[in-house]
Amino acid sequence: MEPRIHTITLAVEDLERALVFYRDGLGLESDGVVGAEFHDDVSGADGAIAMFRLAGGLVLSLYPRTELAKDAGIPYAPPTSGEVSLGHFLGSRDEVDRLVEHIARSGGAPLEKPRDRPWGIYSGYVQDPDGHLWEIMHSPLVDPNA
Repeated sequence: MEPRIHTITLAVEDLERALVFYRDGLGLESDGVVGAEFHDDVSGADGAIAMFRLAGGLVLSLYPRTELAKDAGIPYAPPTSGEVSLGHFLGSRDEVDRLVEHIARSGGAPLEKPRDRPWGIYSGYVQDPDGHLWEIMHSPLVDPNA
């Protein structure tokens, strides 16, 4: 296996709400909910999904929690937080502060105010409306455009 990831899929309770947060709140481009016409007769999963193309070819997908459980053949379970954190680097501390504030105004929840970490980054944590953790960060050693 080559060391790369092509898609990250987040399980969400309300697909429309999550779409609005990521598209309208965070400004990620999407064609909206697609695939609603599909149904898998084997798993019972419906196909409605929202996708966002990110830099480097990565795709971020939002899929209803119930349908992801069916598709993967696992029991449906209520959401938990803290098992995974997604990270987003920005070019300055001010950009971090502004994005964390913007996320709070867009339906997300700031968890920890941005601060200097002992390992050399400036970061804060936020949650999307489904509780997925995002670390918004700046490091003088990382080019966010690379």
